[in-house]
Parts: sequence; C-alpha cells; structure tokens
Amino acid sequence: MNIPIKNLQCFLTLVETRSYTRAAEQLHLTQPTLSKMIKRLEESLDQALLIRNNQKVILTEAGELLANSSRKIVGQWHRFQEDLNSLKGLKTGQLRLGVCPMMGGIIISLLSEFRSRYPGIELQIQELGGFGAEEALLNDSLDLAFTALPTTHAEEFHCQPLEEYPLQVCLPAGHPLTDKAFITWSDLRDLPFVLYNDDFSLAKLLTRLSREAGVELNIASQSGQWDFIGAMVESNVGVAILPQPICDKIGSDKLVYKPMSPKLTWDLALIWRKNLPLTPAAEAFVRLGEG
Repeated sequence: MNIPIKNLQCFLTLVETRSYTRAAEQLHLTQPTLSKMIKRLEESLDQALLIRNNQKVILTEAGELLANSSRKIVGQWHRFQEDLNSLKGLKTGQLRLGVCPMMGGIIISLLSEFRSRYPGIELQIQELGGFGAEEALLNDSLDLAFTALPTTHAEEFHCQPLEEYPLQVCLPAGHPLTDKAFITWSDLRDLPFVLYNDDFSLAKLLTRLSREAGVELNIASQSGQWDFIGAMVESNVGVAILPQPICDKIGSDKLVYKPMSPKLTWDLALIWRKNLPLTPAAEAFVRLGEG
C-alpha cells in the first residue's frame, strides 16, 4: 500500500471543512478531482471512508481511524520538512498559523514583520474561533494560534500574552442603558443579547462571567462576523459586548458603547503545544512576538 502524503492532507481538509466545495476551494482543486482522490484512497484501503450524503460529509468508523492517524502522520511529516528547511537558515518552509477572524487587523503588523524578516517562509493561515484553534493545535494541524484567554485546555498549551483591550457594551442609540456611565451584568438581565458563535473564546468567556454574576444571557442570535453583530444591534435585535478594536472598526453613529462594571478585558495571546517542539519557523515567530 502506497498512499501519498498529499492524499492524506486532502482527506484531512475534507474532514475539517465537512464540505467538498469548501475543501476543493482550500486545496485549489476541482470537486471532481477531489472526489476521485478520495475514491482512490478508499480503493487503496479497501474501506469506505465516507457515508455519501448530499448535505454534509460523514465519516465511517474507518474514516475516523484514518483521520486520527493522518493527523499524526501529516504533523510528523510537516515537522520533518521544517527541520530540513532549518538547515538552510529559514530560507524556505511553512508556518501553520491559526487566527481568529476578529484579530486580523490587530496582528497584521506582526505578520508583516515576520514576512519581512523571513520572506521564504509561507504563512499558511486558518481562520478559526478560539476553541477550533485549540482543537487544531491538539490535532497537530497548526503550529501556533492567536486566541483570547482563558483557553479551554490551558494545561496543554504554552501561552505568550500579547495585548489586552476593554470590552464594551454595544447598544442601539436611544436605548435606555445609554444614559448610564457603566453597565453591570444585572442591567443586561432578560435583555435580548447577540453573542459570538460558540466556537469563539469570547462567547465562552461572556457566558461564564455572566453566570458567575447570577445572570443567564438571553441569547437572541449568534454570529461569527463582528460587522453583522453590529448591524443586528443597530436593528434592535439585541445588545452585545464587543472588544474595543471591533467597536472602533464598526464606527456607526447609530450605536453607543459603554464600559462594563466591573471592567472586562479581551486578553489576546499566542499559544502552542507544551508536549511538541516548535518548528524553527514557529520558534522564530514566537521570538518576534516577545519583542
């Protein structure tokens, strides 16, 4: 049995996206080409890997086993290649980096500085929420990830704190709470609330903090797009809590922002696995972040 690493990488992309369309786009392949590749993989293993379904990709038991093994194989192969590349002095290679969509503009200067210093290193960036980024690190699908603290699997990761930003309550202009200097959790009790998707660390943080304060958020809607959350607040779907940089980006005169009491912050960090050595490219990126 001779299965190319590339085929395993394509299979994992399909597993992670759960969609032939999205996987083909990420891999820069046509859907028929990807389908043929998966079919050849099944023929090589003499096992059905997927349950054919028009709506989504569902793994068989053999598919789950292959996915688990493929993550280890592809991760080890990636590290081997990076060790070889380091012999050339970081002139070539790849850095697999997880980035929360909310953080793009905030970390762009760090990404730009890395590209300037190491132009031969390809930055392979995946947009993931905090929990998704943690899972990708644990599966060895990423080298590093930007996320908001606290992490769910804190014991598994090294953590390099970066910046912290105030969290602001986002209200539609004219809302009764706009007259207050500070907003408390009790003020938000029973109000319709627009929250980030569950995959985002911020969603988990706000849910935990509100419950600790004895308030169960009345979730009216959830989204992974900060601009859409702002639009929903504008349209009186609910109120929201957003990081200061996002409030600045929205910049609508139809919205009012108020600080929380006690003060809440959005703490950003770079995280990586404790029990796996960093690749040379990842190590260089961490050093750059320290500066």
